[in-house]
Amino acid sequence: MKAFLRLVAIEHSVFALPFAYLSALTAMSRFDQFSWLTLVLITIAMVGARTFAMAANRIIDRHIDARNPRTAQRELVTGAVSVRNAWTGAIVALIVFLGAAAALNPLCLVLSPLAVIPLVLYPYAKRFTDWPHAVLAIAQAVGPVGGWLAVTGTFAGSGPAWLLGAAVGLWIGGFDLIYACQDAEVDRQIGVRSVPARYGVAAALRISTVTHLVTFALFVIFGFWVGFGWPWWVGLALTAIAFAYQHVIVTPTDLSKVNRAFFTSNGFVGIALFAFAVVALL
Repeated sequence: MKAFLRLVAIEHSVFALPFAYLSALTAMSRFDQFSWLTLVLITIAMVGARTFAMAANRIIDRHIDARNPRTAQRELVTGAVSVRNAWTGAIVALIVFLGAAAALNPLCLVLSPLAVIPLVLYPYAKRFTDWPHAVLAIAQAVGPVGGWLAVTGTFAGSGPAWLLGAAVGLWIGGFDLIYACQDAEVDRQIGVRSVPARYGVAAALRISTVTHLVTFALFVIFGFWVGFGWPWWVGLALTAIAFAYQHVIVTPTDLSKVNRAFFTSNGFVGIALFAFAVVALL
């Protein structure tokens, strides 16, 4: 079990989960229908979907991982987790996700298979497009939209959720561009496609910067749209600092701080922005 949790990097749920909560709590505030049960089911659905996605990703990419020195120690490569056990965990996580969606409302149940498609498509994308990061962005954009629909059960009035979903998708897609830079040379050698492998590290970092500028603009628009007060803007100011920090410490000639930008900075963005949004909602 410990090896499987390492395989799916369960702690990385911190990136997307706060924004599903944020969307759900905003909808609850707008429609005056707070529910702890709904938040619990959203948590189960999000963790289930992400666990399935990561397990499937590792299974599909295990042969690629074996050829990359950075990923050669992953659990499916070393045998710490068998392919059979990984598939078992993935299927259980998928059932949990679908069950949680069914418990939320009929619309979530009907849409849940659509949410799974980009999760499975992402690991294959690096085999046929130089822009697999865009597929990841689409997969991550589902979280805030799903959080809103989990509360309302209808598309009516869900515009803010789609805007927040676009912001989150671009945010995660943008730092996936940064993360992929460290594998650019190996990817070229083994035939894995990505923006850094195709266009170079410098171009990927520039595109990531532009992507995060758009992300920040969408966060600003979201705050105005839902009428957040000053705490949101304080959180957004801290987010701007975190964005600037990760783009300063990672350069085309120095990728040694990619993990610091990827995990520390982005983990801070998710938690801090959510915390200040909760204060604004209260």
